[in-house]
Amino acid sequence: MHNGLPPAPPATRPRHGALAVRLLAWGLALGGALLAGCSTMAPTTGDVVADMARPAAHWKESAPEGWVRTTDESLQGLWQQQRWWPLFGDAQLDALMERVEVGNQNIAQAAASVAQAQALLQQSQAQRWPTLGLQAGGSRSGDPARGSATLGLAASWAPDLWGRVGAQVQAQQAAVQASEADLAGARLAAQASLAQGYFALREADAELLLMDEIIAGYTRSLQITDNRYRAGVAAHTDLLQAQTTLENARATRAGLQRTRALTEHALALLVGEPPAQFTLASAPWVRTAPQLPLLLPSELLLRRPDVAASERDVAAANAGIGVARAAWFPSVNLSAGLGGAAASAGELLSAPVLAWSLGASLAQTLLDAGARDAAVQQAVAAQQAASARYRQTALGAMGEVEDQLSTLRTLERQIAHQGSAADAAAGAEQRMLNSYEAGLSDYTSVVTAQASTLSARRSLMQLQLQQQQAVVALVQALGGGWQAPWAQQ
Repeated sequence: MHNGLPPAPPATRPRHGALAVRLLAWGLALGGALLAGCSTMAPTTGDVVADMARPAAHWKESAPEGWVRTTDESLQGLWQQQRWWPLFGDAQLDALMERVEVGNQNIAQAAASVAQAQALLQQSQAQRWPTLGLQAGGSRSGDPARGSATLGLAASWAPDLWGRVGAQVQAQQAAVQASEADLAGARLAAQASLAQGYFALREADAELLLMDEIIAGYTRSLQITDNRYRAGVAAHTDLLQAQTTLENARATRAGLQRTRALTEHALALLVGEPPAQFTLASAPWVRTAPQLPLLLPSELLLRRPDVAASERDVAAANAGIGVARAAWFPSVNLSAGLGGAAASAGELLSAPVLAWSLGASLAQTLLDAGARDAAVQQAVAAQQAASARYRQTALGAMGEVEDQLSTLRTLERQIAHQGSAADAAAGAEQRMLNSYEAGLSDYTSVVTAQASTLSARRSLMQLQLQQQQAVVALVQALGGGWQAPWAQQ
C-alpha cells in the first residue's frame, strides 16, 4: 500500500480493483517464470566432494567359527529389524530393551534433535516461496471527530537466482539425515550398554551362587579341621588357615554384592527410572554367545550410524560452499501491493478505494574488503575438516570391528583352556582334601588347592562374560542392523 497515491475516480474503482488483483498475481508468477532460467548460473555445491573412505576388501582378523555371512532367515530378519538382542535367548533382557526405547533420556534427547532439524529444514524450504502480509488500521481525529480506515495486502519474493536458498536447503536436509543417524547411534549405544550391564549383573549372580557353594565347602572344611584340632591330630595353624580361607570367601561375596548393586543402579538409569524403583531379582545366567551376520568392510559405511552421520556432515559442508559462493551475485527482490482507504470500516469493505503497486529491486555489494572471499575459504576449509572427520570415523569403525573379531577368536580358545583348567583344579582340590583327612598332607596344601579352584572357576565365568560383552560390542561396531534410510531410496 502507498498512502501517497490519490484515490481512483469513483466510476473506475471496481475495474481498477479487479485489475490490481490480477496484476498482483500475474506479476509474481511472471517474475518467477522469467527468473527461473537464471538459476542455472548458481555455483554447484558438488565442486568439492569428500574423498570417500576406501575400505579393504575383507577383514584382517578372521571371525570365529560360525561367524560368517549367513543366509539364516530368522537371523537376517531380526538383524534387519534392528532387534539383535533376542539372539541371546534371554526373555528378561528382551523386556528390558523395550523399556529402554521408552525411558532412556539420551534417546529422547536425540529424538528431539531430529525434530529440531526437521523444523529448521521447513524454515529453509519456506524461503523459496513468496510472503504475503495483511495490514489494517483505523484512526479518529478532529473536532468534530472524523475517522478513517485502511486495509492493504503486500507480497514480496526474493527468487533464488544463484542457488543460495537451494544450497541452504541441501545443507539442512543433510543435517536432518545426520541427526537421524545420531538418533540411531544413541539408541544402539543405549541398547548395547543395557545388554552389557545386564550380562554383568547375571554373571555377578552366577559368581554369588558359586561363592555360596564355596563358602559351604569352606565351612565343612573348617568343621573337619576343628574336629581334628580338638582331637589333637591337627595343629592350631591349620584351624587358623581354615578360618582365614572362609572369611576371605565371605569378603569376596560381599564385594560381589556391591558390584551387583552398582550394576543394577546403572541399568535403572538406562531404562529411565530411579534406582530406588528398579529391582532385578536373581535369575540364572543364559550364557549364549550367538552368531551374527558379518558385514563386509564396504558395507560398514552405510551400516554404522556414526559413520553415516559424518558423511552427511560432509554433504552439509559441501552445500555450505554453494551458500558462500552465492554471496558474490546480486540479490533480486520482487514486491507487489494492494490497498485502500476510506472514511469508515464499513465504506472500506463496501466500496474500497484501491491502489496497487508492482516493483523490483536489485542489490549488489561492490566492496567488502574481502569478506565474501574469506567466507568461501572458510566454507571450503570446513568441508575439508568434515571430510577428514568422516574418514577418521570410518577408519575407527573398521578398527573396532577388527578388535572385536580378534577378541572373540581369542576368547574362544581361552574359554576352552580355562574350562579344562577349572575341571583339573576341582579334581586336585578334592584329592588334596581327601589326603588331608587321611593325614597324608598338611592343610596348607588344601588351602592352596581351594584357592586355585576358586580362581579357575571365577576366571572361567569372567571369560564367558567377556565373550558375551564382545558379541554386544561387535553388534555395536557393525551398526546393529541399521542402514542409512537415504541409501535405500
